[in-house]
Amino acid sequence: MAIKVLIADDHQVVREGLRALLEKYPDIRVIGEAADGLQAVQMAQTLQPDVVVMDIAMPVMDGIDATRRITRDCPRTRVMALSVHGQSRLIAEMLHAGASGYLLKDCAGQGLITAIRSVNSNQVFLSPAILERALDTYVKGHSSQSGAAAVRLSRREREVLNCIAGGLSAGHAAAKLGISRKTVEYHRRRIMDKLNLRSIAELAHHALRAGLMDAEL
Repeated sequence: MAIKVLIADDHQVVREGLRALLEKYPDIRVIGEAADGLQAVQMAQTLQPDVVVMDIAMPVMDGIDATRRITRDCPRTRVMALSVHGQSRLIAEMLHAGASGYLLKDCAGQGLITAIRSVNSNQVFLSPAILERALDTYVKGHSSQSGAAAVRLSRREREVLNCIAGGLSAGHAAAKLGISRKTVEYHRRRIMDKLNLRSIAELAHHALRAGLMDAEL
């Protein structure tokens, strides 16, 4: 069954571009377009999409408030933030509002397709730059705790982490990195053990509670 997607962006040319991109994929069906946050909320309540691709800076109601309303009123709907803005405050507020992921618009294209599929499968999706900063912030905070040893991920572990956070299955990550599926699963266990976490979602939320990052991406 195709993933039902609602596009929310106040720029018509952006909505048209996103629709044209998404309609190339048979497993994705665009069921509506909203030009502001309030319209996105109303359309989500009526259409019950699987995923809302949500801009942040919109008139009438911004994407953060719209996300909060949608995730409250439509618990089966996942929100995927898509924005040009990389400020830590906005990323944190969107994820705290209930968004399942945050993608920077310069990473759109195939990245958006992967993001939609990931959040529809109840995974958290973060742009690689956001993940890297979240990871660095979490590692610094974790290592600075009293008596905590410094946490260091190897280059391969970071590659595996980026694949996982990018929505790739263990099999697809293995193919991309040229290693076996068992090796990917081993590195994944090692990453979670080193960070004392159970999931990528936990990494994102721990980093947010630690302040995430101050700079814009």
